Amino acid sequence: MNLNQFVKQNRKDWKQLEQYITILQKSQRKQTGETIHQFNQLYQKAAQHLSYSQTFFPDEEITSYLNGLVAKSHNLLYKDQVSSMKQIRTFFSTTFIGLLLEQWKAVTVAMALFIIGMLAAFLSVLSDPLHLYGLLPEQVAQSVSPEELGANHDAINHSMMSASIMTNNIQVAFLAFAGGITFGILTVYVMVYNGIMIGALAGLFWHYGQSYEFWAYIVPHGIIELTAIFIAGGAGLLMGYKLFVPGPYARGYQLKRQAKRSVQLLLGTIPLFVIAGIIEGFITPASFSLEVKYIVAIVTILALILYMVSGKMLYLKNSTKASLDS
Repeated sequence: MNLNQFVKQNRKDWKQLEQYITILQKSQRKQTGETIHQFNQLYQKAAQHLSYSQTFFPDEEITSYLNGLVAKSHNLLYKDQVSSMKQIRTFFSTTFIGLLLEQWKAVTVAMALFIIGMLAAFLSVLSDPLHLYGLLPEQVAQSVSPEELGANHDAINHSMMSASIMTNNIQVAFLAFAGGITFGILTVYVMVYNGIMIGALAGLFWHYGQSYEFWAYIVPHGIIELTAIFIAGGAGLLMGYKLFVPGPYARGYQLKRQAKRSVQLLLGTIPLFVIAGIIEGFITPASFSLEVKYIVAIVTILALILYMVSGKMLYLKNSTKASLDS
């Protein structure tokens, strides 16, 4: 049985199981025995389909879809109703990480687009600092003019520059996500252009021998901000890709389904922006030495890696448990 036949033959059961999940999640009343029985039968079927899909279609999207469907059904059948706080904790500790594991290729593509724009702008400004004015918005370009930078390093308002970059990055994250509806074209544009902005500033500071100072004001909060932007960009690219290549599904169905997953990815970036904002507000403008700011950047990188690794381990543990229980 090929993939299209497998999906066509079982799609009705999966859709019905999704409807039961929605009913059971929203309903506050105790369900009848017949409803639970039907739900359990559909769950068992989906678990068998997941096992089949993992064997014959391990790298296809349908396997990720069935894994999520079975996990949701398992939670409804075998777990007590959880509090809102526990649901939030579960989302950020496992669900969000699980989505990242499934969609890491799209996030990587978003990062690659950013790097392409950054390198191009860096080399352009390095060859001629006046190119800065053609690459950056007027307000940002004027706040870091070559004359001020070369004549008086202390005259530069680093706080303003960092705040401008952070505000821009948050806007870019939402634009990159929403750009998925344009078949990903807008997402590609905002990822490349955001890379151009960072690359142009980096090129200017390099030209005047102040890269060390520049990155000290950027990386403490920038590491987390850029990670959030790459995730948001990946979410937008996923929507765009599914509109281009809907596979055995209708485009409308793919958009609805992928939009839900992409929104979850976007929601997962909110704490990252909050943490970055706190660092930008209290660390970036503080009179700490540049070395201390680099240490803060290293700590944020290690904390981010620890969060991802621990979340991955917990996600894999829960997925294994759900498969065994089914």
